[in-house]
Order: sequence, then structure tokens, then C-alpha cells
Amino acid sequence: MDYIPIKDLLCEIGETICRNVHHSLKTQSIDRLSAVHKEGADDTIYQIDKEVEGIIVPMLEQYAEKLGGIVLIAEGIGETEKVVLPTSMTEKEAALQIIMDPIDGTRGIMYDKRPAFFLAGAAPNQPEAGLQDIEVAVMVELPTSRSLFSDTLWAIKRQGAFAYTKNLETENIQEKTIRPSQSDTIYGGFAQIARFFPPGREVLAAVEEAMLEKIFPDAPEGKTIVFEDQYISSGGQLYEILMGHDRFVADIRAALFDKMKKEGKKIGHVCHPYDVCAILIGQEAGVIITDIRGNPLNYPLDTTSPVNWVAYANEKIQQQVEPAFKEALEAYKII
Repeated sequence: MDYIPIKDLLCEIGETICRNVHHSLKTQSIDRLSAVHKEGADDTIYQIDKEVEGIIVPMLEQYAEKLGGIVLIAEGIGETEKVVLPTSMTEKEAALQIIMDPIDGTRGIMYDKRPAFFLAGAAPNQPEAGLQDIEVAVMVELPTSRSLFSDTLWAIKRQGAFAYTKNLETENIQEKTIRPSQSDTIYGGFAQIARFFPPGREVLAAVEEAMLEKIFPDAPEGKTIVFEDQYISSGGQLYEILMGHDRFVADIRAALFDKMKKEGKKIGHVCHPYDVCAILIGQEAGVIITDIRGNPLNYPLDTTSPVNWVAYANEKIQQQVEPAFKEALEAYKII
């Protein structure tokens, strides 16, 4: 299959959503954009999310027949969060599955605090397709109202990862380099375990502390070992790794909450497959992305499965961090 037209279509959808969100931020109040539209199956749908839903299906519909039919998987889309296009086709007849998160990082962008990301991945339509079956991935930055620039990143399997920056006023495009950190240590860099929502933050912090103590037992007193950035967006976390800003990130909320649930405790919000549907870009750029046990990240293409994911900027970072990370997880009985 020729994946270039699919990549181009997903980039076009993402950039259309980018313009829509940017305009909304400039013309609407925070109170309106952050109003709850409805409670989804596994996440809250805000007004800013609702405003972009009408963009996606019409744009896919124009090309669906030419591409052999599309099964769209996205939260808030259709009764079952799955739509087949063209509508005359059955799900089994369609050639493609496209999993999408139109706005990943809603909570940051709806308050005009920090960029969100449009994320999408396309895979051949086959039974039990998973993240490792994705052949094309796209992510588009949805910047705050104060920024004039947006990055678009994409990858086609076995063909590398690419990016460019677009000026939202002039439409001028400039090529951008994707370059994860080449450092062989997380010392002096950004590295963190995600803990931006309660409950369980104290446990996640303790796991991180235990991991760092194992890696740097002789760290000098009074010195900063690592920095952290609690970016409330899986796409944002991936972007920071891709751009060389972060060296390690782990989101293990799903595993922690599984443990807490067995203990009769309340659990919170977790990551889902559509939040990490653009990991192909990281993989093509040389980032090591695994599940909590170190296996290739491979979850079903859906909107509900709980996901744990770990990203290392390179193999040397993985060699330094992974043994101590797993030891800390075992010590706290998370794995």
C-alpha cells in the first residue's frame, strides 16, 4: 500500500485542527473552552474537544473510498467510538484502521497553558491489530494562543521520522530536525515518572526516588541529579523525547492502579492506546519505547485499554535506567 497519501491526509487533518484550536483560543473564553461537554468511556470530553469533532469525519470521508475504506477509532466519535467510512462499507471490508486522538493534552491547551498534540496512526485493517501494526504515524502540535509556530512530525515504518515547523500566520514551512538526546546518562537532564493526576502520586514519587538512589548511590549532596517535567500529554511527553529535551519518561499509572484496585483503593485516570498511537515516530527516530516489563509496546487499537509505557532516548539511557527502574517497581510490588 502507498502510505504517502495517508500520511498527507493525516497531516492535513491535524493542521486543520491546529488552526481551529488556535482560533478558538484567541476568540473564546477559558471558561467556555474548559466546560465539560460529556463524560466519555474513559475520559472527560471538554468543549474544546467537541469543537474539532466535526472536522475529522468529513475530511476522512472525502478520501475513504479511494483508500479502500477506513475504520476510524477515536474517543467521542460515533456510538461505539468507531466509525466505518464510507458508510456503505462494512468494517471487515475496509482496508485501513486509523486510531486518533484529536487533542491530546486537552487540560493544558484549554487553559492556554501549554501545547497539546493531534495524534494519529494508520494500520492495515486486520483482526486484533495493535500498536506494532501501525505503518504511518502523525503528530501535529496545537500551540497556545501566544505562539505563531506549530510542528508537524510523521513517520512511515522503516522509512524514518521527519518534521517541519509551520508559521501559522504566513504558512511558511521550515524543515525541522528530530534528534533525541545522545547522552549516555540521565544525570543533569530531564527524566521522570508521570504522576500528574491523583491518586497514587506519593507511590510513583517513591518509585522514582528509589530508582534514582539505585542509579546514583554516590551522588554529591546538594547537587541536582535530574530535573522533571510533568507534561499532562502523552504526545507532549513523546515530543520532548524526540526533540532531545527529555531523556526518560515512564507512565505506569495503569499498573499502579491495578495494584491499588486489588487493595480496595480508589483508582484514577490512565493512559490509553489512542494516547500513544504516534509511537512509531519515536521508534523510527531511535527512541526505545517499551511496556512496563521491557517488551515492545503493543496494545489493541482502541480507546479503553489501560496502557503503561516507558521511553528511553537511546540504548545507553535504557542500559543505565531500566535495571534500577524494574528493581524499584518490584520493591513496591507494581510488577
